[in-house]
Amino acid sequence: MNWLSRFMSGARPGLPEGVEARVDRWQQLAPAELAHPHFETRYVVVNTEATGLNVEKDQLLAIAAIAVEGGVLSPRQAVYLPVDDDPAEALAGLLDFAGRSPWVVFNASFNRKLLERVFDARLGLEPDPVWMDLQWLLPALFPEHHTDLVRLGDWMEAFDIETFQRHHALGDGLAVAQLLMAALGRAHVTGAVTTRALIEMERSRRWARRSV
Repeated sequence: MNWLSRFMSGARPGLPEGVEARVDRWQQLAPAELAHPHFETRYVVVNTEATGLNVEKDQLLAIAAIAVEGGVLSPRQAVYLPVDDDPAEALAGLLDFAGRSPWVVFNASFNRKLLERVFDARLGLEPDPVWMDLQWLLPALFPEHHTDLVRLGDWMEAFDIETFQRHHALGDGLAVAQLLMAALGRAHVTGAVTTRALIEMERSRRWARRSV
Protein backbone atom coordinates (compact mmCIF):
# COMPACT_ATOMS: atom_id res chain seq x y z
CA MET A 1 0.00 0.00 0.00
CA ASN A 2 1.57 3.33 -1.06
CA TRP A 3 1.42 6.57 0.91
CA LEU A 4 -1.62 7.86 -0.95
CA SER A 5 -3.58 4.66 -0.34
CA ARG A 6 -2.70 4.72 3.37
CA PHE A 7 -3.73 8.34 3.88
CA MET A 8 -6.87 8.24 1.76
CA SER A 9 -7.98 5.13 3.65
CA GLY A 10 -7.81 7.09 6.88
CA ALA A 11 -4.48 5.76 8.17
CA ARG A 12 -2.38 8.85 8.89
CA PRO A 13 0.94 8.01 10.55
CA GLY A 14 2.61 10.62 12.73
CA LEU A 15 4.55 13.33 11.01
CA PRO A 16 8.34 13.09 10.69
CA GLU A 17 10.26 14.95 13.38
CA GLY A 18 10.10 18.71 12.95
CA VAL A 19 7.48 18.78 10.20
CA GLU A 20 4.62 19.88 12.43
CA ALA A 21 6.70 22.79 13.76
CA ARG A 22 7.57 23.86 10.21
CA VAL A 23 3.91 23.82 9.23
CA ASP A 24 2.98 25.83 12.32
CA ARG A 25 5.70 28.35 11.53
CA TRP A 26 4.36 28.79 7.99
CA GLN A 27 0.82 29.31 9.24
CA GLN A 28 2.04 32.11 11.52
CA LEU A 29 3.71 34.06 8.69
CA ALA A 30 2.19 37.38 7.71
CA PRO A 31 0.06 37.31 4.54
CA ALA A 32 1.61 38.44 1.26
CA GLU A 33 1.61 42.18 0.63
CA LEU A 34 -0.40 42.64 -2.57
CA ALA A 35 0.09 46.37 -3.11
CA HIS A 36 3.85 46.35 -3.69
CA PRO A 37 5.13 46.73 -7.27
CA HIS A 38 6.43 43.63 -9.01
CA PHE A 39 10.10 44.60 -8.66
CA GLU A 40 9.64 44.67 -4.87
CA THR A 41 7.81 41.34 -4.73
CA ARG A 42 9.09 37.77 -4.42
CA TYR A 43 7.01 35.42 -6.54
CA VAL A 44 7.43 31.64 -6.28
CA VAL A 45 6.64 29.43 -9.25
CA VAL A 46 5.32 26.07 -8.05
CA ASN A 47 5.15 23.07 -10.34
CA THR A 48 4.36 19.40 -9.78
CA GLU A 49 5.20 16.07 -11.34
CA ALA A 50 2.73 13.20 -11.06
CA THR A 51 2.07 9.71 -12.33
CA GLY A 52 -0.69 11.00 -14.62
CA LEU A 53 -3.15 13.79 -15.24
CA ASN A 54 -6.03 12.64 -13.02
CA VAL A 55 -5.92 15.11 -10.15
CA GLU A 56 -8.16 12.91 -8.00
CA LYS A 57 -6.28 9.64 -8.37
CA ASP A 58 -2.72 10.06 -9.63
CA GLN A 59 0.21 10.15 -7.27
CA LEU A 60 2.46 13.15 -6.64
CA LEU A 61 6.07 12.36 -7.55
CA ALA A 62 7.88 15.66 -7.04
CA ILE A 63 7.46 19.37 -6.38
CA ALA A 64 9.62 22.16 -7.77
CA ALA A 65 9.65 25.78 -6.63
CA ILE A 66 11.54 28.65 -8.26
CA ALA A 67 11.69 32.20 -6.91
CA VAL A 68 11.54 35.32 -9.06
CA GLU A 69 12.54 38.20 -6.83
CA GLY A 70 12.99 41.79 -7.88
CA GLY A 71 12.40 40.70 -11.45
CA VAL A 72 15.42 38.38 -11.29
CA LEU A 73 15.43 34.63 -11.85
CA SER A 74 18.37 32.88 -10.18
CA PRO A 75 19.10 29.12 -10.47
CA ARG A 76 20.23 29.26 -6.83
CA GLN A 77 16.72 30.28 -5.80
CA ALA A 78 15.11 26.96 -6.68
CA VAL A 79 14.33 23.67 -4.98
CA TYR A 80 13.43 20.23 -6.29
CA LEU A 81 11.57 18.12 -3.76
CA PRO A 82 11.08 14.47 -4.70
CA VAL A 83 8.29 12.58 -2.97
CA ASP A 84 9.55 9.22 -1.80
CA ASP A 85 7.64 7.03 0.66
CA ASP A 86 6.09 10.01 2.44
CA PRO A 87 5.21 13.45 1.01
CA ALA A 88 5.36 15.20 4.39
CA GLU A 89 8.99 16.33 4.05
CA ALA A 90 8.48 17.59 0.50
CA LEU A 91 5.37 19.52 1.52
CA ALA A 92 7.16 21.08 4.47
CA GLY A 93 10.07 21.93 2.19
CA LEU A 94 7.71 23.76 -0.13
CA LEU A 95 6.28 25.77 2.75
CA ASP A 96 9.80 26.61 3.96
CA PHE A 97 10.93 27.84 0.55
CA ALA A 98 7.79 29.55 -0.73
CA GLY A 99 6.62 31.11 2.51
CA ARG A 100 3.74 33.51 1.99
CA SER A 101 5.05 34.81 -1.32
CA PRO A 102 2.45 34.61 -4.10
CA TRP A 103 2.48 31.06 -5.50
CA VAL A 104 2.44 31.07 -9.30
CA VAL A 105 1.32 28.01 -11.25
CA PHE A 106 0.46 27.16 -14.82
CA ASN A 107 -2.86 25.30 -14.90
CA ALA A 108 -4.16 25.59 -11.35
CA SER A 109 -6.90 23.09 -12.17
CA PHE A 110 -4.16 20.46 -11.99
CA ASN A 111 -1.17 21.78 -10.03
CA ARG A 112 -3.05 23.63 -7.32
CA LYS A 113 -5.72 20.96 -6.87
CA LEU A 114 -3.14 18.17 -6.72
CA LEU A 115 -1.13 19.98 -4.06
CA GLU A 116 -4.20 20.85 -2.01
CA ARG A 117 -5.35 17.23 -2.09
CA VAL A 118 -1.98 15.92 -0.90
CA PHE A 119 -1.62 18.65 1.74
CA ASP A 120 -5.03 17.75 3.11
CA ALA A 121 -4.43 13.99 2.98
CA ARG A 122 -1.01 14.07 4.67
CA LEU A 123 -0.90 17.22 6.80
CA GLY A 124 -4.59 17.90 7.36
CA LEU A 125 -3.96 21.36 5.91
CA GLU A 126 -5.22 23.19 2.85
CA PRO A 127 -2.66 25.94 2.31
CA ASP A 128 -4.04 29.39 1.63
CA PRO A 129 -1.30 31.41 -0.06
CA VAL A 130 -2.09 33.90 -2.80
CA TRP A 131 -2.38 31.82 -5.98
CA MET A 132 -1.86 33.13 -9.52
CA ASP A 133 -2.43 31.06 -12.65
CA LEU A 134 -0.44 32.01 -15.75
CA GLN A 135 -2.68 29.89 -17.94
CA TRP A 136 -5.32 32.59 -17.43
CA LEU A 137 -3.06 35.63 -17.19
CA LEU A 138 -0.93 35.11 -20.28
CA PRO A 139 -3.83 35.40 -22.78
CA ALA A 140 -4.89 38.63 -21.08
CA LEU A 141 -1.38 40.06 -21.31
CA PHE A 142 -0.31 38.67 -24.69
CA PRO A 143 -3.45 38.35 -26.87
CA GLU A 144 -1.25 38.68 -29.94
CA HIS A 145 -0.08 35.12 -29.24
CA HIS A 146 -3.14 33.36 -27.81
CA THR A 147 -6.54 34.59 -26.68
CA ASP A 148 -7.73 31.46 -24.92
CA LEU A 149 -6.43 28.77 -22.59
CA VAL A 150 -3.67 26.74 -24.25
CA ARG A 151 -0.98 24.32 -23.13
CA LEU A 152 2.34 25.26 -21.61
CA GLY A 153 4.11 24.03 -24.73
CA ASP A 154 2.17 26.52 -26.87
CA TRP A 155 3.40 29.43 -24.74
CA MET A 156 6.95 28.07 -24.75
CA GLU A 157 6.81 28.01 -28.54
CA ALA A 158 5.37 31.54 -28.70
CA PHE A 159 8.28 32.89 -26.63
CA ASP A 160 10.93 30.53 -27.98
CA ILE A 161 11.56 29.15 -24.49
CA GLU A 162 13.54 25.99 -23.97
CA THR A 163 14.19 23.96 -20.85
CA PHE A 164 16.40 21.05 -19.90
CA GLN A 165 13.55 18.51 -19.61
CA ARG A 166 9.84 18.66 -20.40
CA HIS A 167 7.30 17.03 -18.08
CA HIS A 168 9.78 17.27 -15.23
CA ALA A 169 8.75 19.34 -12.20
CA LEU A 170 11.85 21.54 -12.28
CA GLY A 171 12.25 21.56 -16.06
CA ASP A 172 8.72 22.77 -16.72
CA GLY A 173 8.92 25.01 -13.63
CA LEU A 174 11.88 26.81 -15.19
CA ALA A 175 9.83 27.44 -18.34
CA VAL A 176 6.93 28.76 -16.25
CA ALA A 177 9.34 31.06 -14.38
CA GLN A 178 10.55 32.52 -17.67
CA LEU A 179 6.95 33.08 -18.74
CA LEU A 180 6.29 34.77 -15.40
CA MET A 181 9.12 37.21 -16.03
CA ALA A 182 7.66 38.05 -19.43
CA ALA A 183 4.22 38.48 -17.85
CA LEU A 184 5.53 40.82 -15.15
CA GLY A 185 7.28 42.94 -17.76
CA ARG A 186 4.16 43.27 -19.89
CA ALA A 187 1.97 43.85 -16.82
CA HIS A 188 4.17 46.74 -15.72
CA VAL A 189 3.94 48.37 -19.17
CA THR A 190 0.15 48.03 -19.23
CA GLY A 191 -0.28 49.53 -15.76
CA ALA A 192 -0.95 46.32 -13.82
CA VAL A 193 2.01 47.01 -11.55
CA THR A 194 1.04 45.06 -8.42
CA THR A 195 0.13 41.54 -7.44
CA ARG A 196 -3.39 42.71 -6.63
CA ALA A 197 -3.79 44.02 -10.18
CA LEU A 198 -2.83 40.64 -11.63
CA ILE A 199 -5.19 38.81 -9.28
CA GLU A 200 -8.03 41.07 -10.42
CA MET A 201 -7.07 40.48 -14.05
CA GLU A 202 -7.21 36.73 -13.58
CA ARG A 203 -10.52 36.97 -11.72
CA SER A 204 -12.02 39.06 -14.51
CA ARG A 205 -10.92 36.56 -17.14
CA ARG A 206 -12.45 33.68 -15.22
CA TRP A 207 -15.68 35.58 -14.68
CA ALA A 208 -15.92 36.48 -18.35
CA ARG A 209 -15.33 32.84 -19.31
CA ARG A 210 -18.14 31.65 -17.01
CA SER A 211 -20.49 34.28 -18.40
CA VAL A 212 -20.14 33.10 -22.00
